[in-house]
Amino acid sequence: MNEPEFWQLIDPAAGEHVVSRAAELLAARPRAEIVAAERTVSGLLVQSYRSSLWAAAYLVNGGCSDDGFDYFRGWLLTQGREVFTRAVADPDSLADVPAIRAAAAEGAELECEEILYLAATAHLAATGEPLPEPEPVALPPLDADFDFEDPDEVRERLPRLSALFG
Repeated sequence: MNEPEFWQLIDPAAGEHVVSRAAELLAARPRAEIVAAERTVSGLLVQSYRSSLWAAAYLVNGGCSDDGFDYFRGWLLTQGREVFTRAVADPDSLADVPAIRAAAAEGAELECEEILYLAATAHLAATGEPLPEPEPVALPPLDADFDFEDPDEVRERLPRLSALFG
Protein backbone atom coordinates (compact mmCIF):
# COMPACT_ATOMS: atom_id res chain seq x y z
CA MET A 1 0.00 0.00 0.00
CA ASN A 2 1.45 3.32 -1.06
CA GLU A 3 0.65 6.81 0.22
CA PRO A 4 -2.14 7.60 -2.26
CA GLU A 5 -3.85 4.31 -1.35
CA PHE A 6 -3.46 5.07 2.35
CA TRP A 7 -5.05 8.48 1.90
CA GLN A 8 -7.94 6.82 0.04
CA LEU A 9 -8.66 4.97 3.29
CA ILE A 10 -8.39 8.08 5.45
CA ASP A 11 -9.76 10.99 3.42
CA PRO A 12 -13.36 9.83 2.98
CA ALA A 13 -13.66 9.10 6.70
CA ALA A 14 -11.50 11.96 8.04
CA GLY A 15 -12.84 13.18 11.36
CA GLU A 16 -14.86 11.07 13.75
CA HIS A 17 -14.52 7.28 13.62
CA VAL A 18 -11.82 7.52 10.94
CA VAL A 19 -9.64 4.85 12.54
CA SER A 20 -12.34 2.21 12.90
CA ARG A 21 -13.60 2.86 9.37
CA ALA A 22 -10.09 2.83 7.86
CA ALA A 23 -9.24 -0.39 9.76
CA GLU A 24 -12.41 -2.00 8.43
CA LEU A 25 -11.55 -1.00 4.84
CA LEU A 26 -7.93 -2.07 5.25
CA ALA A 27 -8.89 -5.47 6.73
CA ALA A 28 -10.79 -6.23 3.52
CA ARG A 29 -7.59 -5.89 1.48
CA PRO A 30 -4.97 -8.58 0.83
CA ARG A 31 -2.59 -9.39 3.68
CA ALA A 32 0.40 -7.93 1.82
CA GLU A 33 -1.36 -4.57 1.54
CA ILE A 34 -2.17 -4.58 5.25
CA VAL A 35 1.49 -5.22 6.08
CA ALA A 36 2.53 -2.50 3.62
CA ALA A 37 0.15 -0.05 5.32
CA GLU A 38 2.33 -0.27 8.43
CA ARG A 39 5.33 0.92 6.40
CA THR A 40 3.25 3.72 4.89
CA VAL A 41 2.09 5.00 8.28
CA SER A 42 5.69 4.82 9.56
CA GLY A 43 6.88 6.78 6.52
CA LEU A 44 4.30 9.49 7.09
CA LEU A 45 5.30 9.71 10.74
CA VAL A 46 8.93 10.17 9.64
CA GLN A 47 7.87 12.92 7.20
CA SER A 48 6.11 14.75 10.00
CA TYR A 49 8.95 14.40 12.54
CA ARG A 50 9.95 18.07 12.52
CA SER A 51 10.81 20.51 15.27
CA SER A 52 8.36 23.10 13.99
CA LEU A 53 5.50 20.59 14.06
CA TRP A 54 6.54 19.43 17.53
CA ALA A 55 6.41 23.07 18.62
CA ALA A 56 2.89 23.31 17.20
CA ALA A 57 1.88 20.16 19.10
CA TYR A 58 3.47 21.56 22.26
CA LEU A 59 1.49 24.77 21.87
CA VAL A 60 -1.81 23.11 20.95
CA ASN A 61 -1.68 20.47 23.69
CA GLY A 62 -0.12 22.59 26.40
CA GLY A 63 3.07 20.50 26.40
CA CYS A 64 4.18 17.48 24.41
CA SER A 65 6.28 14.44 25.36
CA ASP A 66 7.84 12.05 22.84
CA ASP A 67 4.75 9.84 22.96
CA GLY A 68 2.50 12.88 22.91
CA PHE A 69 4.15 14.01 19.68
CA ASP A 70 3.53 10.58 18.15
CA TYR A 71 -0.13 10.79 19.17
CA PHE A 72 -0.46 14.34 17.86
CA ARG A 73 0.98 13.26 14.51
CA GLY A 74 -1.45 10.34 14.63
CA TRP A 75 -4.27 12.86 15.08
CA LEU A 76 -2.85 14.83 12.18
CA LEU A 77 -3.04 11.71 9.98
CA THR A 78 -6.74 11.38 10.81
CA GLN A 79 -7.38 14.87 9.43
CA GLY A 80 -6.65 13.74 5.88
CA ARG A 81 -4.02 14.28 3.24
CA GLU A 82 -4.60 17.99 2.62
CA VAL A 83 -4.38 19.04 6.27
CA PHE A 84 -1.43 16.69 6.90
CA THR A 85 0.56 17.89 3.89
CA ARG A 86 -0.09 21.55 4.63
CA ALA A 87 0.85 21.14 8.31
CA VAL A 88 4.11 19.34 7.52
CA ALA A 89 5.07 22.15 5.12
CA ASP A 90 3.80 24.94 7.39
CA PRO A 91 2.72 23.98 10.93
CA ASP A 92 1.25 27.44 11.46
CA SER A 93 -1.37 26.53 8.82
CA LEU A 94 -2.99 24.41 11.54
CA ALA A 95 -4.55 27.66 12.76
CA ASP A 96 -7.05 27.26 9.87
CA VAL A 97 -8.19 23.78 10.95
CA PRO A 98 -11.60 23.83 12.69
CA ALA A 99 -10.55 21.15 15.21
CA ILE A 100 -7.55 23.27 16.21
CA ARG A 101 -9.75 26.32 16.68
CA ALA A 102 -12.18 24.25 18.76
CA ALA A 103 -9.30 22.89 20.85
CA ALA A 104 -8.11 26.44 21.50
CA ALA A 105 -11.57 27.44 22.68
CA GLU A 106 -12.21 24.32 24.77
CA GLY A 107 -8.70 23.53 26.01
CA ALA A 108 -8.90 20.04 24.44
CA GLU A 109 -5.86 17.97 23.56
CA LEU A 110 -5.58 16.64 20.03
CA GLU A 111 -4.10 13.17 19.74
CA CYS A 112 -4.90 9.80 18.24
CA GLU A 113 -2.83 6.84 19.35
CA GLU A 114 -5.14 4.31 17.65
CA ILE A 115 -4.12 5.31 14.11
CA LEU A 116 -0.58 4.23 14.93
CA TYR A 117 -1.94 0.68 15.24
CA LEU A 118 -4.14 0.80 12.13
CA ALA A 119 -2.32 -1.99 10.29
CA ALA A 120 -2.06 -4.15 13.41
CA THR A 121 -5.80 -3.80 14.06
CA ALA A 122 -6.67 -4.58 10.43
CA HIS A 123 -4.26 -7.52 10.28
CA LEU A 124 -5.70 -9.07 13.44
CA ALA A 125 -9.25 -8.61 12.14
CA ALA A 126 -8.39 -10.09 8.73
CA THR A 127 -6.18 -12.99 9.78
CA GLY A 128 -6.69 -13.55 13.49
CA GLU A 129 -2.93 -13.16 13.86
CA PRO A 130 -0.76 -10.29 15.09
CA LEU A 131 0.97 -8.13 12.51
CA PRO A 132 4.56 -9.24 11.85
CA GLU A 133 7.05 -7.08 13.75
CA PRO A 134 7.91 -4.08 11.54
CA GLU A 135 11.46 -3.07 10.79
CA PRO A 136 12.70 -0.19 12.96
CA VAL A 137 12.46 3.23 11.35
CA ALA A 138 15.18 5.87 11.71
CA LEU A 139 13.89 9.32 12.53
CA PRO A 140 15.57 12.39 11.06
CA PRO A 141 17.42 14.78 13.35
CA LEU A 142 15.40 17.62 14.81
CA ASP A 143 16.29 21.29 14.45
CA ALA A 144 18.31 21.84 17.62
CA ASP A 145 18.06 25.62 17.12
CA PHE A 146 14.30 25.70 17.76
CA ASP A 147 13.56 26.16 21.45
CA PHE A 148 9.80 25.68 21.56
CA GLU A 149 9.74 26.31 25.29
CA ASP A 150 10.73 29.91 24.49
CA PRO A 151 7.42 31.79 24.01
CA ASP A 152 9.06 34.59 21.99
CA GLU A 153 10.60 32.15 19.53
CA VAL A 154 7.33 30.21 19.21
CA ARG A 155 5.40 33.47 18.57
CA GLU A 156 7.92 34.38 15.91
CA ARG A 157 7.83 30.99 14.15
CA LEU A 158 4.14 30.13 14.73
CA PRO A 159 2.37 33.49 14.98
CA ARG A 160 -1.13 32.33 14.08
CA LEU A 161 -1.12 29.33 16.40
CA SER A 162 0.41 31.46 19.13
CA ALA A 163 -2.42 33.94 18.78
CA LEU A 164 -4.94 31.10 19.23
CA PHE A 165 -3.19 29.43 22.16
CA GLY A 166 -1.27 32.33 23.69
